[in-house]
Amino acid sequence: MTIVIAIDGPSGSGKSTVARAVAAELGRPVLDTGAMYRAVTLAVLETGAALDDAAACAAIARASDITVENGVTMLDGRDVSSEIRGPLVTGAVSIVSAHPEVREILVARQRAWVARHGGGVVEGRDIGTVVFPDATVKAFLVASDDERARRRHRDEMAAARAVAVEDVKAALDRRDAIDTGRAVSPLRPADDAIVIDTTKLDVDSVVADVVSRARSAEAR
Repeated sequence: MTIVIAIDGPSGSGKSTVARAVAAELGRPVLDTGAMYRAVTLAVLETGAALDDAAACAAIARASDITVENGVTMLDGRDVSSEIRGPLVTGAVSIVSAHPEVREILVARQRAWVARHGGGVVEGRDIGTVVFPDATVKAFLVASDDERARRRHRDEMAAARAVAVEDVKAALDRRDAIDTGRAVSPLRPADDAIVIDTTKLDVDSVVADVVSRARSAEAR
């Protein structure tokens, strides 16, 4: 039985932290699909193509060699794990990832990754709705706007990037609007997903819930 645990949600909801912890607990690989979209966005920025040029962005996505393994993102043979988390990519990724053909290209690669690994924990924004609609477990994480902004601000400070929490919150609001409003694969929970509000929950309790559901599914 191929076990796929889909963990979706907006930025700052805790999905990356939860996905990594669930994968470690279950002894399964984890794929951060957002890193793939960020890598394409970095490639688009580096070529100087217009972010709203769908054909150009798709051509770049198709030509780019992207691997995401063990927390390391490689773009055409170089480690871009830190670079893709910078403000330029963060501010542009929702525009590039909204192009239907870019999503089609990367969804195919995400499915190939799972086939190659025999399952795994996959985190993103459309995993339970589009990429793996038959996933074994689907979790959609949410948190209050203030808490998500606080978490993102903490990440920025840890990366030595000085930014006001109000600016972080405004950036999250803009990205949410793009991600939820795009025509293809909008950010939303699958009808059969468990929606978990992580605002006041500790990571361990969220992880325990998802792991318990995964193990119950495996036992069936």
